[in-house]
Amino acid sequence: MGKGGVSRDNGDGENMAAWLVGVNTLKIQPFTLPPLGPHDVRVRMKAVGICGSDVHYLKTLRCAHFVVERAYGRYNLCPDMKFFATPPVHGSLANQVVHPADLCFKLPDNVSLEEGAMCEPLSVGVHACRRANVGSETNILVMGAGPIGLVTMLAARAFGAPRIVIVDVDDHRLSVAKDLGADDIVKVSTDEKDIPEEVALIQKAMGTEIDVSFDCAGFDKTMSTALNATRSGGKVCLVGMGHNHMTVPLTPAAAREVDVIGIFRYKNTWPLCLEFLRSGKVDVKPLITHRFEFSQKGVEDAFETSARGGNAIKVMFNL
Repeated sequence: MGKGGVSRDNGDGENMAAWLVGVNTLKIQPFTLPPLGPHDVRVRMKAVGICGSDVHYLKTLRCAHFVVERAYGRYNLCPDMKFFATPPVHGSLANQVVHPADLCFKLPDNVSLEEGAMCEPLSVGVHACRRANVGSETNILVMGAGPIGLVTMLAARAFGAPRIVIVDVDDHRLSVAKDLGADDIVKVSTDEKDIPEEVALIQKAMGTEIDVSFDCAGFDKTMSTALNATRSGGKVCLVGMGHNHMTVPLTPAAAREVDVIGIFRYKNTWPLCLEFLRSGKVDVKPLITHRFEFSQKGVEDAFETSARGGNAIKVMFNL
């Protein structure tokens, strides 16, 4: 209702509703009504009062023993979520796709289409930084200098991280990380026996305590290294999913109260990603190392290039 009881109803247009998307966060968003059953009626609402229980849900996502188990705002955790290129949902490598209008974002005038496409991987880094509460006093270790490790590094810097050390087994990717602004780089091996020595090198490179480590590879060794290198009371965020099952020194980390958090994809990141790109706080252009046309040969060559690794970071199609 508007001021003085004037309805702002949109007639027979799209049905809108107030959604509880998080603590103290309500948003007016489309609400698709279920089909009418044989004994149902559709009711047009003209006046709705706020109950005290509504306020409880708004403030705490619960009232008595009734709990909002899955806030709408954490849609990335919904088991029925539709995500491009995740079966049975098709990918977006096509001339045209259909997508919900309310999940489309206009690119700023100074952001290119390629940069816009990079919002997808950048979103992973942004979501990880939010989960780990990265700020201006958070010293960051990034395990893995692949595409996700690099965008996580860029996101952490945009969030204000004062010092970032990145680790990898590949010299080329480490040099790219250095060019993109890593304060220091450390080359490591794939041998778990080297962990103690490498942890010492990483801590020396940081020059101060490591507050948050992002494991952007997701292997036994990378996670074990992160757990050992992070300060007592710090955080390790598992971003990469290299292994489905891991054997890591969790008990010693728990004894030092090192928090282990995970992320899955991302949520509500696109506006911030676009602002980072528009303002220049994040420059993703150097990550785009290869470009291919949208043709049979182009597609085959592009996927081969990406799978081969080497000096390829982000492979892009121009349609």
